[in-house]
Amino acid sequence: MELPHQILQNDTAVTEFVLLGLSSNPEIQLILFGLFLLIYLVALCGNVLLLLTISLDSTLHSPMYFFLGNLSVVDIGYTSSIVPKMLMNYLSRDKTISLSACFSQMYFFISFGGIECLLLGVMAYDRYAAICHPLHYSVLLSHKVCATLAATAWFLGLANSGVHSGLMSLLSFCRDNVIHHFFCDIPPLLQLSCSSTQVNQIAVLMVGGSVIVGSFLCTLVSYVYIVTSILRIRTTDGRLKAFSTCASHLVVVNIFYGTAIITYLLPSSTSQIKDQVLSVLYGIIAPMLNPIIYSLRNRDVQNALRKEWVGSNRRNCFSGFK
Repeated sequence: MELPHQILQNDTAVTEFVLLGLSSNPEIQLILFGLFLLIYLVALCGNVLLLLTISLDSTLHSPMYFFLGNLSVVDIGYTSSIVPKMLMNYLSRDKTISLSACFSQMYFFISFGGIECLLLGVMAYDRYAAICHPLHYSVLLSHKVCATLAATAWFLGLANSGVHSGLMSLLSFCRDNVIHHFFCDIPPLLQLSCSSTQVNQIAVLMVGGSVIVGSFLCTLVSYVYIVTSILRIRTTDGRLKAFSTCASHLVVVNIFYGTAIITYLLPSSTSQIKDQVLSVLYGIIAPMLNPIIYSLRNRDVQNALRKEWVGSNRRNCFSGFK
């Protein structure tokens, strides 16, 4: 398959990039199209269903599920910022993306990724307040506090991405325009720049690192206190019940923080396949798994799903016979 504009002249400014994707084999591309289309639809349906359930069921109108609803909105945007373009490329011979579209894709992907990272930290604090200070939970996480925490996560996530996107727009791209990835991200774009990327790399470590490491430390400290409190519970049933309230969050945290730290904070990997696999994990798989994990591990969500969707369908069916 011929790739357009693989190598440009040194004095020619790049106006578009070529996204190579995960494979150049047409047969494998069709398989990947079907696989990622299925994953994308599951992610969309799962997060929309979870968001609607939280909105409709009054028993889920608590801080924990307020933040979970925000997480569902973020996951929808997160996966939608990269998957549709990837699916289009699998069905088209034209793999190009304009410079402005590439920067826009990167901005939204980094924005939603940063917001999710911060929300996971906030949700860890929510579990800390619920388990360690149950009598003061309603005060520590009042409606005003929850709204402020969520708004701060959104603001800092958007601001973090704005810094990276702004600095990226100042770089010159004048040689190779082939991105060995399936979407526009910071590491592959920095590799293509023909100008100094030192400021960008410092921003990734300082600004992006503050978001990732700050949220991770908040989560870590919260769980140190949570584990300490759980170990003080004398009965085994009490310990299991307390741990079950944060088990889902722990699973999501491990998937997201682990892959994000390896991708952005550790030295650049020489393996393109490894980088692509990590990106698939935290950019596509994680948004699909989040609603499944929170639904399977949470009885309140399971009961609400049955009440709002299974129960309502039964009532509608029986009402037709009256």
